[in-house]
This record gives sequence, structure tokens and C-alpha cells, in this order.
Amino acid sequence: MKVRRLFDILDYYQEKHPEQKIALAGKQNGQWRTYSIDEYIEITNNISYALIKLGIQANDKVAIISTNRPEWNMIDMAIMQIGAVSVPIYPTISESEYQYILTHCEAKLAMIEGHEVMNKIDHILPVTPNLKSVYTFINRERFPYLEQLIVLGKENPNPEELTIRKEKVQANDCSTIMYTSGTTGTPKGVMLSHNNVVQQVLSLQDTPQEWSKIALSFLPLCHAYERMLVFLYQFLGMSVYYAENLGTIAENIKEVHPTMMSTVPRMLEKIYDKIYSSGANQKGLKKQIFYWAIRLARQYKIQDHNRSWCYNQKHKIADKLVYSKIRKNIGGNFDIVVSGAASIQARLASFFSAIGMPVFEGYGLTETSPVVAVSCRAKDGREAGTVGFPLKGVEVDIAPSGEVICRGHNVMLGYYKDEELTKEVIDKDGWFHTGDLGKFTDKGQLVLVGRLKNIFKTSFGKYINPQVIEEKFAESPFIENIVVFGENQKFAVALIAPDFNFLKGWCQRHDVAYTTPQELVKNPVIRQRFLKEIEKYNAFFGETEKIKKIELVPDEWSQLTEILTPTLKVKRKLVQERYKETIESLFA
Repeated sequence: MKVRRLFDILDYYQEKHPEQKIALAGKQNGQWRTYSIDEYIEITNNISYALIKLGIQANDKVAIISTNRPEWNMIDMAIMQIGAVSVPIYPTISESEYQYILTHCEAKLAMIEGHEVMNKIDHILPVTPNLKSVYTFINRERFPYLEQLIVLGKENPNPEELTIRKEKVQANDCSTIMYTSGTTGTPKGVMLSHNNVVQQVLSLQDTPQEWSKIALSFLPLCHAYERMLVFLYQFLGMSVYYAENLGTIAENIKEVHPTMMSTVPRMLEKIYDKIYSSGANQKGLKKQIFYWAIRLARQYKIQDHNRSWCYNQKHKIADKLVYSKIRKNIGGNFDIVVSGAASIQARLASFFSAIGMPVFEGYGLTETSPVVAVSCRAKDGREAGTVGFPLKGVEVDIAPSGEVICRGHNVMLGYYKDEELTKEVIDKDGWFHTGDLGKFTDKGQLVLVGRLKNIFKTSFGKYINPQVIEEKFAESPFIENIVVFGENQKFAVALIAPDFNFLKGWCQRHDVAYTTPQELVKNPVIRQRFLKEIEKYNAFFGETEKIKKIELVPDEWSQLTEILTPTLKVKRKLVQERYKETIESLFA
């Protein structure tokens, strides 16, 4: 059968991969709860029958506010196959943001997870009149819950109506509205058609190898990147296991032994730093061999034909002595690790590929469904420091300003209820303007060099690209996050959020008292050590780009403090607002 709409993936999975016993899996009370494709389809259909019974019509909006779990996919498919529009919303945003999004999209029904979300939704119900029904995933004794919705569907089966609804859905109809988490401004509702995402899946189907059959998912499903990949996993007949939370990823990898997963560069940096730090516990010759192997891995050329015979012999020795042990400790059996949402440092792409976790880098935006370019298995298809070739069927060009622009099957239908803003980003010739700066290598691979809007000019008229500086400094294990400032100033400065976990180990090894973050950032020994790091990485830049002053920040930068997006990118504008006085004092 042919997949034209996203919900067609269910029947395709059932027909093409009948041998696959587990389609979806999530943890309940410490145990994996698995679902076969037959059970997945049955529950999805029952939810569809219930939505029809509740009066949900074609093009009505239904919101899903939840962390990753198998039921998320069932609800998503159930919404789309009756011709309604699925609206995934992050379960970590504020009450006012929920009110804005639910009002803006005119959601008729919302499926919600967690006490905190429930309380927020409860508070805004009086001012969100369009929201007629709210269901929780489990019984929280406030709203009806999912099991009751499924029972409602079982008691009111309507396969004829469901068939009619499915047949009416066209490939170019809007399947979902995804509100950008964004690092600035009001959330924008990105309308994606079934065809937008289906074409992504079809274009990427040859990326994993045939033996790759187990996927671990931990990035939010309400992010276009992870959601598209989970559709791809299902299209390929893979078992999708959902990690319990960010803190259990390492444990879940050891339990599941995934062959594929997606991640973000910050997560890979954390894993690398942990591996690197583990060498400090070894002694003598073992320690020397360990760090020799680490250095060798950072020099790894991803393309087989670019590695010399001599390097390959050294790699075999390093694999036997060091890399095989690292893989065993991690617990995966990786065919591919997809990194997206931000540029990955070349050394990390090389390192993880060398130890047997081949990193494929992708690039895109919610507005591009999301992939614009991605690494592939073709000759020169994977190159550290690039995001690979443009996706099949997608044209990519560099505008005179240096901005990456693209057009093709991946470009969104537009922003919901905002034609003017849509016209600002999609020009009359159909080119979508990404806002990212890029260039092509002589082999045709795309390289990203920063965000157009983040570039600033010093008072001497010199342009500085802060992203390039930040990515280099982020190589330091001492630095968790860094933001560079200097607009209309004589020099550049930086706010640094230290990696306190790494710092704790460093303090133990150097007999420095590890107290509170507030005291540590003022400790003269710690500050001097950070200045040494600044001097080290400043050497990579010209005089006008060097960081002249720093301030260490004791506060946690996370999703909970709203400074990081769900894909762990720093909200630069928010940092600038919250630390306004600190930044001004650095320039004083």
C-alpha cells in the first residue's frame, strides 16, 4: 500500500512488518508496557470513535499536552484520521502560554498529563471558552480520563463514519499545528500538511540499515524533529521505546539496547565529558592508553576512504582496549545516532563515530517539516562540521546576505492565522528564509555558521558572530552554557553557566572546598581557573572576537527556569533581560 497521509503508516506497518511484536513501549510503575501494532491500531480507532461521538469535526483542533508515551501516538493518529488537526503543546510552559495557544488555535478538546499541567489548564478554563472537553491520561479525580475515552469509543463503534472521514482527508490537508517553542517572541502556529511530513519519511527511509529495529526516544514529541523521526521509526517497522525522563536515559539504553536514537549536541557533550572524566580515575599505563584512544577518536575521519591504513590499525587497537569498554558501559548497539536542533562540534561527531555510535547530523526548522539537509550513507554524505546534503526533493541556496533559503515539499503551509508573517518568511518564488547563515563545501555539503539575527557589530564597526565563539568555548568541560554579548561595545564579554558536576570532581582533585554554586563562582581559585580556560579558547579568535571579561552565573539554566528550550538551546533574549545589570557592569 502507499502512504499518503500520516495515519496510513499504521496500516502500512501492519501489512509490511507483521513479524514485529512491539510497536510502542513505555514504562508504567517501573515496568515496560508494550503494545503490538494490532493493539496500537485498535486503541487508536477506539479513540477516534470517541472523538466522533464527542462531536469533533474535520478541521477541529485537538491539543495534546504530555511528555512522551505510547498513548501520545495513539491520540495523535486518532485525531488525524478523523480529519481533525493535532496540536502538540509542551507540558513545561506557563499558564499564560497555554491560554494563548489554546485560544489562538481554538482547541475544542485537550488531552493533558500531570498535576501541574492540570492545575494550569483548570485555572484558564474560564477564559478559554472554545475548550469544551479536557481529558487526563490517568484518573486524577478532576476531569474524565483516557480509559473512559477509550471505553466511550468501544461502546460507540462507528467504522463506517471513520472510513468516510479517512477517505476525505487529502495529502495536502493540514495535519497538525506545531507551535514553535522559540528562543524569542510569541509562539507561532506552524501548519504542516500530511504530505509535508510523509515526504520527509519517504526521503529518509534508507538512512537506518535494515537490521536497525529498536529506537529509543527521549526528545519531546511536540518538537517537529522528534515527532517526524518517530513517524519514520513506525514506517520502518521499528520498536519505539520511550525513555522515562532525561535522568534515566543511560539506564534505559542499557535496558533496551537501541539501534537508533536522536539527540541534541548538548546531550552528546555531557556524555563525552563523563567519558573523558572517567579516565582521571585510572592510573599509570591504563590512563595513558585511555587518553591516547580519546585523542585518536577525535581525529577520526567519518568517511571510510578518508582514513589511512595506519590510522585504521591504531583504531583497531584502541577499539579493543578502550572503545569496546565504553560501548559496553553505554549499553547501546547503535547503527545511527541522529543529532539535530543545533550544530554539533566536529570533534564530537568524530569521537562518537569512532567509538561505534555513528553520528548523522540533520538540520531544519519546524517550518520545514523539519529537515532541510541531513547526513546520509552516500559518498561524502557524512562529514564532521557539515549537516550533509540537502534532502531529496528540497532545493537549498544561499542568499546574498549569506542566509540559507530552501523550497520544496518540506516548506510549511504557513503560520496559522498570520498571512503577513507567512509572507515575510516565504517569498513570492516559494523560498523559505531560514534566518540561519550557511555555506556549501566544494562537495556540496551544507555548513551552518550562525543565526543572522544574532550577529552584532562592535563600536569599532567589526561584525562578530557569537554562535561561532560560543560553540568553541563550549568544548571546555568547565562550561555548561555560554552567551556572548558586545553589541555597540568596544569588546565582547560572556556570561558563563559552569558545569557544576564537572567542577565538583575538579575541586576534589585539587583540594578546593566544594560549597554552594553561589560561593563557588566567587571563589578566586575557581575564577582564576576559568580565566585560564578563556585564555586557552581565545587563542582561536582574532583580537576583536576575543572574550575580554566574563561573569560566572550560579543559577541553574534549564527548561524549568525557562532559559533553555526543550532541545536545550539558550534563549539569548531572555538571558539578556534577566542579567541586564550584570552584563552592563561587565562593560562599565
